[in-house]
Amino acid sequence: MTKKIYLVAVDGSEWSDRAAKRAVTLAQQTGAEVHFINAIPLTSSVLNEKIIEQNERDMILTPLLRRFADTGVAMEDILEWGDPAEVIHEQAKQEHVNMIFMGRRGRSKIADILLGSVADSVAHHAGVPIVLVP
Repeated sequence: MTKKIYLVAVDGSEWSDRAAKRAVTLAQQTGAEVHFINAIPLTSSVLNEKIIEQNERDMILTPLLRRFADTGVAMEDILEWGDPAEVIHEQAKQEHVNMIFMGRRGRSKIADILLGSVADSVAHHAGVPIVLVP
């Protein structure tokens, strides 16, 4: 039996939190694994990559893993630098994911604009179902 993997793009926004909840709930019903991915845009300050990476883990990924720890769902966290759409595409391809979950909006007005283009790009190139969570 092939394992199912749901990839969830997270950025710490309430919309990505809703996408995470939706993915974990479905994973409980289907036995899928959930992989949370946080992409740090290359436009972010790279003065101290380690501090930025640790902050993203502490503020976004680790709280999600803790929040859903008692669900019985196998989870992983992934942190990558790069264009968010490209990072999501590459990870989805590499892991042969069955479904991608994304929030409809991001952390800020600029992120909303970027996420719109990220969601659009992912939707046109993913090759797997995408759940855009309002």
